[in-house]
Amino acid sequence: MEVKGKIIQKFDLQSGTSKAGNPWKKQNYLLETLDSFPRKIYFDFFGDRADQFPLNVGDMITLSFDIECREYQGRYYTDIRGWKAEKIDENAAATAAAPVNDAPPAPAPAPAADVNFEQTQEDDLPF
Repeated sequence: MEVKGKIIQKFDLQSGTSKAGNPWKKQNYLLETLDSFPRKIYFDFFGDRADQFPLNVGDMITLSFDIECREYQGRYYTDIRGWKAEKIDENAAATAAAPVNDAPPAPAPAPAADVNFEQTQEDDLPF
């Protein structure tokens, strides 16, 4: 899956050692989409990708990601795991976010005609 947006927050790098003794690290970010109703997406880069894709607040990116879910003690947790981030030009992003209107202009309304709305005896309507 892909989404375009702007990095609005970068969180502290998390690291540790797994039960198997393997080191791990995770970098979390908050991205705001370029939609007409912007949404915030909290995502991370795990392992070597944390160093491979260094991002900063204000970067405009196209994020490629997977959605993962895991169960722990009967509760489910969902992660958005980034696997690629490509920086994009801010001018191109602004153009992409602007709505495109290729429709021709609407015709001018016809002038209103004088209409008599008074009920006459010829009407068989009850009102």
